[in-house]
Amino acid sequence: MKKLWGSRFTQETEKRALSFTSSLSFDKRLYRYDILGSIAHVRMLASCGIISEGDGEVIVAALEEVEKEMFHDQFSYLESDEDIHTAIERGVVEKVGSEIGGKLHTARSRNDQVALDLRMYLKDEQAKIMAFLGELIEVVLSLAHHNLDLLFPGYTHLQRAQPVLLSHHFMAYGEMLRRDYERLEINFEHTDHMPLGSGALAGVSYPVDREMLARELKFSRITRNSMDAVSDRDFALEFLSNASILMVHLSRLAEEMILWSTSEFGFIELSDRYATGSSMMPQKKNPDIWELVRGKVGRVIGNLGSLLVVLKGLPLSYNRDLQEDKELVFDTADTVKEILPLVGDVLRSTKINQDRIAASTSRGFLTATDMADYLVKKGVPFRKAHHIVGKVVLYCSQNSLTFEELGMDIYKQFDRHFDQDIYEVVSLSKSIASKNIVGGTARQQVAYQIEETTRWVEEKKEDLRKLRERCYFV
Repeated sequence: MKKLWGSRFTQETEKRALSFTSSLSFDKRLYRYDILGSIAHVRMLASCGIISEGDGEVIVAALEEVEKEMFHDQFSYLESDEDIHTAIERGVVEKVGSEIGGKLHTARSRNDQVALDLRMYLKDEQAKIMAFLGELIEVVLSLAHHNLDLLFPGYTHLQRAQPVLLSHHFMAYGEMLRRDYERLEINFEHTDHMPLGSGALAGVSYPVDREMLARELKFSRITRNSMDAVSDRDFALEFLSNASILMVHLSRLAEEMILWSTSEFGFIELSDRYATGSSMMPQKKNPDIWELVRGKVGRVIGNLGSLLVVLKGLPLSYNRDLQEDKELVFDTADTVKEILPLVGDVLRSTKINQDRIAASTSRGFLTATDMADYLVKKGVPFRKAHHIVGKVVLYCSQNSLTFEELGMDIYKQFDRHFDQDIYEVVSLSKSIASKNIVGGTARQQVAYQIEETTRWVEEKKEDLRKLRERCYFV
């Protein structure tokens, strides 16, 4: 088959140039979206009288045959197929002849066709990722619920800081993942713009019905500017950005799981099913899954950076540089879809070492801030109170004492405002209970966080069900 654009040329494309410019090796995966879009396009052409109803039916039947062949790996690709769009059109022409098959591309450019396929693909992929995210949030909720009352040393700068509930710590990741989900929801709407009818860049001169195409292809709106429609990849950038943020959140979680599983921390024990050993050291139990989660964030962020660089200097409208978008998007979607359910499985199987956590929580003077607040409430300026408590901490450290073990006579030497009620203030459980404000670590507040997020998950399940109705192969 001659190239779609070959009549203007007098020489054949050099073989290496043809191989270099071909995208077929990776955009094959778009074949179902391309055929679905082509069927809608042909039906629209027939409905508008641009081609005959009979020709339209013949072309649609040929497209459906090509789809079956591709689905069953029975379609023969040729070296001359530049991309999946060319391959499909060739397949149609071979089945019905060029007189009818050649009408498939009427009122359409590969520029708006490519934009359509990528948007359809990303609608599906984002819906799949949102489903995985919802499941992972449920795992986090379960961990928080089952550890609702477990005291835990909260950290800043990787130094013990203040007591919190472990459930509160887990719910921090619940908040991150909720934002990740909501960002994908927003970008789904940005992706849901139908570009067909934009042509190469200026629109088309045929009386096409773009609204019909949008309805047939489950788009909620059509693009407003043909030049922007064929060159816009903001929706892909936004997806890569959202995926990068999500992966950063998973990487932070992975880092904590790696730290917590060390002998030095010992807060958790990884299941043998999700750990590996050493080829040399028999005692090792390595958190390889978490390390790879942490490592793969680099490729996702790299994909975002790559597409930003591709786009940064492009004049309007379409440029072949945009062919580079697909591998970046495909790789990111595949990476995120693989990781999300695996993270959920690893978390479900992880054992929480409550005794080790309790022992760690009892060290580190976690209620020092509560002691300072105690003095402030008795009229001591905060800066002075901060200084006094620092001296108390130093004394206890030098004498291997806890706040609870320090005698009242010693307390009085540091400040006259100390009284017997200080022993309640420095209690870990009392410290946590005192943080009873919205967003705080008090049990009542964390329980509310869990309940509210559980309701949110259930609402999102219904929203996702409706959103999937606007997808294709989910």
